[in-house]
Amino acid sequence: MITVRLERLRADHAPALLAFERENREYFARSIPDRGDTYFTEFASRHQLLLDEQEAGLCHFHVVLDEAGELIGRVNLVDVLEYTAELGYRIGERATGRGVATAAVAQVCRLAADSYGLSALIAAATLDNPASTAVLRRSGFTAVEDIELNGRPAVRYRLRLTAPS
Repeated sequence: MITVRLERLRADHAPALLAFERENREYFARSIPDRGDTYFTEFASRHQLLLDEQEAGLCHFHVVLDEAGELIGRVNLVDVLEYTAELGYRIGERATGRGVATAAVAQVCRLAADSYGLSALIAAATLDNPASTAVLRRSGFTAVEDIELNGRPAVRYRLRLTAPS
């Protein structure tokens, strides 16, 4: 398994995060809806809004760094409510197929239980995204319902977290 490091999103991550999103825009758009040009032109203000949400405890955003400290992905816990949050992640094209997503999800699951006090996570993956489905299953998530996500058939997953002992 590859070694990755998660860092909680900070203001100084903005330049590397913007570069990551630009570099991978086309790649991500193959499997999820494109964020649109406005996302990039208003990136600075959007980044600050994310930091504000995080400060308020509504979300927990993280960047994924490789062994060299290069930003290769993101993994986020959003819509924190009643000890539950929704998991989302994206790994850059150059880092796929090496276990990065699985390692990052494992780390954020530990943080969710140990540091953020969450008891469950939910996630969703479209049926045409088998890599994401595999990450969720390897991470212990179980399918709970069939849904539609961005107009495509998908499955919602759930993971019950164990509190630290």
